[in-house]
Amino acid sequence: MPAVRAADPTRLALIRTRMEEAVARGAIPGAVTLVAQEGKVVHHEATGNLDVAKTNPMAKDSIFQIMSMTKPVTGTAILMLAEEGRLALTDPVEKHLPEFRGLQVISARHADGSVTIRKPSRLITLRDLLTHTSGLPEYGPEGAAFYSKMHLTLAEAVLQWSQSHLLFEPGTKWQYSNPGIAALGRIVEVISGQRYEEFLAARIFAPLGMNDSFFFPPAAKHARIADVLYARPNTKPTGAGEAIFRKGAKYSMPEGGLYSTATDLLAFYQFHLNGGVHNGKRLLSRASVDVMTKWHNTGLTPAAHTAGQGYGLSWAVVKEPLGELLLTPSGAYGHGGAFGTVGMVDPKNNAVLVFLIQRAGVPADTGRNAFMEIAGAALSV
Repeated sequence: MPAVRAADPTRLALIRTRMEEAVARGAIPGAVTLVAQEGKVVHHEATGNLDVAKTNPMAKDSIFQIMSMTKPVTGTAILMLAEEGRLALTDPVEKHLPEFRGLQVISARHADGSVTIRKPSRLITLRDLLTHTSGLPEYGPEGAAFYSKMHLTLAEAVLQWSQSHLLFEPGTKWQYSNPGIAALGRIVEVISGQRYEEFLAARIFAPLGMNDSFFFPPAAKHARIADVLYARPNTKPTGAGEAIFRKGAKYSMPEGGLYSTATDLLAFYQFHLNGGVHNGKRLLSRASVDVMTKWHNTGLTPAAHTAGQGYGLSWAVVKEPLGELLLTPSGAYGHGGAFGTVGMVDPKNNAVLVFLIQRAGVPADTGRNAFMEIAGAALSV
């Protein structure tokens, strides 16, 4: 039997020091950090404040908008449906979403802003959406501004975005695509007959005990939601205000709409680290976990936002030495979020890392890199 690994507590203690420094210099209002190894939490701390006004201390159970960390949750829902034989990862997207029929690819752009389009060499598939290689753009026609309104339902938004031209032939390049993940969320609805958020609540959140994970914040939990720090040069930092509650929003945002906590995310990540098992109950097959966490973007440059990483099926996977510079070993997988959050699953060290902050326009000094390096060093002893 292999020896049980044990993280170095002296090294882990440095995490609080670095988080306190980030708070002191105004880079972040506060943070929640968590490290687990061998299925046990070895570090879990809250630092700083929940709000920009510094009137409420951060708590370990504070709730964060995890943004694109939502993507592997959507991917997991798709794999669950695949295991039931209700879809195949090789299916053309148009098989489940007819609005994608007749999609064209841009073959040339002209000085007057017009484009030449043609039929792509093949149809986009669910795998293309999961690996961000479909050719769909990063945002829909309204751009990132759509997320300040969220006025369309998931079905309405995906219908609108399905009319976009492909930027390249499917499978030939990597292009991060929020509409692509949204389409997967819509497929969950079409196949299951449930609203996307209801399917996730029933099939993932409830079985994993993720009681503080949701897309539309209930009023009873508003007080625990962390402020998003908005800071511009030579201006006073401000918080997100009522926007954090998404009042009146219709859009569930499968690409980035989840609110969650460090312990809820630990449950989700540990379930994958365990090969699809939670508390002795199998929720996903090991075969699904394995195929999700393999690097599918072989030969593509870039293959992810971070050098040395590429995409599995909705997970970013460390594959090359450049991806190990934050002391995260090859084979680790995870995802970041637009407000500076990140979560990683580290099979080599049988560990999970969660870093939660809320900072728009994430600068380099939030403490995230320090957290990853300290945790990586502590886990590898």
